[in-house]
Amino acid sequence: MSSTLRTIQHWLGISRLPVSHTEKLLAGLGGFVGIALVYSLSAALLTGTAAQLLIASMGASAVLLFAVPHGPLSQPWPVFGGHVLGATVGVSCALLPLPLALNAALAVGLTIGLMHLLRCPHPPGGATALTAVIGGASVQELEFGFVVLPVALNALTLLLVAVAFNYPLQRRRYPAAWAEFTAKQRTAPAALQHPPPIEHAHLVAALSEIDAYLDISEQDLLRIYELATQFADADTRERPPIVLGGYYSNGRFGTDWEVREVTAIHTTPRHRVEFAVVAGVNRRHCGSSSLNTFQHWTAHQVIRDENSWRPIAPTTEFINE
Repeated sequence: MSSTLRTIQHWLGISRLPVSHTEKLLAGLGGFVGIALVYSLSAALLTGTAAQLLIASMGASAVLLFAVPHGPLSQPWPVFGGHVLGATVGVSCALLPLPLALNAALAVGLTIGLMHLLRCPHPPGGATALTAVIGGASVQELEFGFVVLPVALNALTLLLVAVAFNYPLQRRRYPAAWAEFTAKQRTAPAALQHPPPIEHAHLVAALSEIDAYLDISEQDLLRIYELATQFADADTRERPPIVLGGYYSNGRFGTDWEVREVTAIHTTPRHRVEFAVVAGVNRRHCGSSSLNTFQHWTAHQVIRDENSWRPIAPTTEFINE
């Protein structure tokens, strides 16, 4: 029964990462304080529907800032940049002589693309862009003044509350860079020469110690650890030489296993390798990478042996960058 329940939770996206009740209470209290101040500003600067819509946008930011304060979408630049960018794009689109539905869609679409371009993705910024288009006359009368008052002011207010509210707790200090700086001041235990494999119980214990909501699943954390271990192992082992026409395997298992044939080696302007995948799930696909990347990917050189691929001992020198 427990296995079935875990499967259902996995498919529904229900997080099973441990977070204490104290942490949940602090997140709710922080959101209360932040929105109370933001609402006061909005009520003073806007009236009616416009104020309500803007509060909805800032309410979404409050969830990220106080429930996931160390998440990448919750950091100062995404929060401030996302809202200001969304407001600017939204006001610009609202001035276009297009149907309301098209203006609204255009505002949100452009905001998403520009947030990616400017490295400030913040989902509530899309709501702010939408507010500028459908907020009605009380918003549209402000035109580009809407970007500064109340959007930029409210976003800045929410950020300052997040900094002040989380400051007393070292693990919750905001922004994330501050929390990382605080953590570095503590004496860290010496790193193990050969770290043991991490099991599920170890992961749960570590997450309990962190006691914060992380915007990542257990499976992703374990996968990251597995890949990092593989790359660390690749850095310490002797790699085979990379030669034109050679076949190479990454030495993994299941769907991750692959054999590549080196089809070209370019030495100018920088060393690059072109390859064709001859075995594995990506068979018949081609690609290219830097020589260094290809060497890190390679576990050993192989040769076709009837219906299998057999590792062979290196006999030539590396091609170095």
